[in-house]
Amino acid sequence: MSDHLSASSWTVSTRTRGSAVSMLAILALVALAFAAPLFVSRSVVQDLFFILTMLVLAQCWNLLAGYAGLVSVGQQAFVGFGAYAMFAGVSLLGMDPMAAILLGGLAALALSVPTAFFVFRLQGAYFAIGTWVIAEIVRLSLAQWKALGGGTGTSLPSGATRDMAGVRFVADLLGVRGPQATDIVCYWLALFLAVVTIGSIYKLLRSKQGLGLAAVRDNREAARSVGVDPTWTKSFVYLVAALATGLAGALIYVQKARISPDAAFSVPDWTAYVIFIVVIGGIGTIEGPIVGVIVFYILQNLLADYGSWYLLILGLIGILIMLFAPRGLWGLFADRTGLQLFPVRRILAGQPKPKDIRGSD
Repeated sequence: MSDHLSASSWTVSTRTRGSAVSMLAILALVALAFAAPLFVSRSVVQDLFFILTMLVLAQCWNLLAGYAGLVSVGQQAFVGFGAYAMFAGVSLLGMDPMAAILLGGLAALALSVPTAFFVFRLQGAYFAIGTWVIAEIVRLSLAQWKALGGGTGTSLPSGATRDMAGVRFVADLLGVRGPQATDIVCYWLALFLAVVTIGSIYKLLRSKQGLGLAAVRDNREAARSVGVDPTWTKSFVYLVAALATGLAGALIYVQKARISPDAAFSVPDWTAYVIFIVVIGGIGTIEGPIVGVIVFYILQNLLADYGSWYLLILGLIGILIMLFAPRGLWGLFADRTGLQLFPVRRILAGQPKPKDIRGSD
C-alpha cells in the first residue's frame, strides 16, 4: 500500500525580478558619481554636495516617520549640535575637520540619549512638539557659547579646511586649487555618507529588527504580544537617525565654514524642506527621498527668483501630491510599474512538492 502525501517548501524573500538589475545600475551610478569631479565644474560639485547631504537628512527623517512612526519636527537639533561640536573640535581643540566631523556625529548621538528619555514619554502631536521644543532649548543654549561667537556665530580658523586631511592630495592629483579640492573632498565624504546611510537602512529593514520595526509602527500592542520591545526598537532607530543627522550637519558646516545658531538650527532648512522631500517622493520607501530630493532641487532652481512665492508654491505642490498621490511620486510610479529598487517587502514564495511515503499493511 502506498500513500501519497505532499510536503510544502516555502521561502520568504525580499527580492523581486528587477532587484538584481537595479542593484547593478545603482552601483554603476555610484561609481559615476564618484568620478564626477573629474569632468564637471566646481559649481556642479557643490550642487551635488547639497543634494547628497539633503538626501541623508531625508533618509533619516523617513526612517523615523515612515518606518518607526516617529514624526519629529526637531531634527535641526542634531544638525546644529553636530555642527557646533565640529566647530568646537576645530576651533577650540585644534582637531582636523575630518576627525571633527566624527565628533559632531558622536555629539549628536550623545544628545539623542537624554532627549529620547523625554520625548518617548509623549505620543502623536505631543511627540512632534516635544522634539521642536528640545531643538529650541539646544539652540538658545548654544547661542550663549561666547567662545563660538554667541548669537552671531563664528567662522572656522583660516586655513582649517585647506589643511584638512586629503585636500592637498586631491589638489596635487587633480591639479586644482585648495578651495576646489576642499569642495571635492567634502563631496566625496557626502557621497560616502549617503551610500552608507542608505545601505544601512536597507540592511536594517531587511533584517528581523526591520520586521519588528514595521510591527511596532502598525500596532504597538500587537508587536509587544509577539515579543517585540517597542521602546527599545524605536529608541535604536532614534539614536541611529541622530548619529547620521549629526554627521551630515557637521559635514555641511565644514563646507560652509561659518556657523550661527539661527542658521544651524533653522527649521525651514533642516526640517521643513526635509519633510517636503520625503512627502513628495514617498514616505515609507527608500526610493522616495531619492526622488524627492531631485524634485526639490529642480523646483528650488526654477522658483528661486520668485521670492516669498517660492515657499507658497512648494506648499501648494506638497498639498496637491498628498491629495492625489498620497504615497508620493515614487509610490505612484511603483504602483503602475511594480518596480522596486530597494525591495524590503517580504514575499512568500514556493510551491508544494509531492513526496512519496511507501509502506505496507
